[in-house]
Amino acid sequence: MHIDIISTVPELLDSPLSHSIMQRARDKNLLSIAVHDLRPFGLGRHNSVDDYQFGGGAGMVMRCEPLAALIDELREQRDYDEIIYLTPDGERYTQRRANRLSLLGNLLLICGHYKGIDERIREEYVTLEISIGDYVLSGGELAAAVVVDSIGRILPGVIGDETSALTDTFQDDLLAPPVYTRPAEWRGREVPDVLRSGNTGAIEEWREEQALQRTQERRPDLLGE
Repeated sequence: MHIDIISTVPELLDSPLSHSIMQRARDKNLLSIAVHDLRPFGLGRHNSVDDYQFGGGAGMVMRCEPLAALIDELREQRDYDEIIYLTPDGERYTQRRANRLSLLGNLLLICGHYKGIDERIREEYVTLEISIGDYVLSGGELAAAVVVDSIGRILPGVIGDETSALTDTFQDDLLAPPVYTRPAEWRGREVPDVLRSGNTGAIEEWREEQALQRTQERRPDLLGE
């Protein structure tokens, strides 16, 4: 899989995409990521990428021309399965969407900034709009990192034990059950006996019960979808 990211602050993506599982995916050539700085495509002496919004109001808007120029250049190099804009008013991001995106080949992510991007760019290029939550960030870079990480970690071959990703929270519309490791007793709290029993069937049944109970208590909305 290849992912291109357009950003006005590409440095924000250096660390999240260059360590741990993401770096492992890149080292295995299972995922390639290219972050593109929008500034060189800006206008005028100062490479401006934003301007005041029509109709007045506080906040700047990212201009059409720089974004279009960079998107067009990237589209000459490859065809994209999705061109994604990270925005608070986009579709709520879910594990199901991450699963679907992980099956694709080429993605382009656009990180908004300021008050967002000119609506005409959304109309002209964007095929999918994603929100990672009902709040506003300074820019789309952190949201892009979340999307890339959630996709990259479930690509076949990235995680050593691929069944681990398949049992993550949300994969089956349930929260994950409690997990424990050594020691078996800590400050008077003991690991449930069933997890030390060696009875695989009983352990799986316990985990399913705990996952359902935790979901009912914390996220009952998931059971209604």
